[in-house]
Amino acid sequence: MKRYLLLVLALVFTSSLWADENEGNLTKKGQLAPDFTITSLDGDLFKLSDLKGKVILVNFFATWCGPCMKELPELEKQLWPRFKNENFKMISIGREHTVTELKKFQCAKEFTFPIAADPQRHIYAKYAEKYIPRNYIIDKEGYIIFQGKGFSQKELDEMMEIIEKAMKE
Repeated sequence: MKRYLLLVLALVFTSSLWADENEGNLTKKGQLAPDFTITSLDGDLFKLSDLKGKVILVNFFATWCGPCMKELPELEKQLWPRFKNENFKMISIGREHTVTELKKFQCAKEFTFPIAADPQRHIYAKYAEKYIPRNYIIDKEGYIIFQGKGFSQKELDEMMEIIEKAMKE
């Protein structure tokens, strides 16, 4: 009887881990990334389908989100200087924010990576239903090779390893 109870508990626990990992996702690793077009705060057009041949990081954030405010400075300090070149593109998309709000935010925080506004969540809605920060790494062929939510140094390190590997392929 104890073995049966332990087996049931193990199954419930592992299924809850899987559900949490995928909760709120509208995309799956290995699928073609949903296309979108957005203009950065600097006025540059970012059309995902035009970036084939490049490794891409799409980041979703909000200025009121505590984990986002921990993650963005680390993207600026660790990831952006390491990878910014002609073979890598990054866009951080402010979910629910206007261009005016994000220009003030970018200036105050001194972020140099591209930022864009998604005030109505139109782009976010192609990727997820809830939770931020969210990160999607897209390979040179346009497929999602990583998707994550929340922030931890361990996940940031994993993202940088995945980007490094994808850029060599």
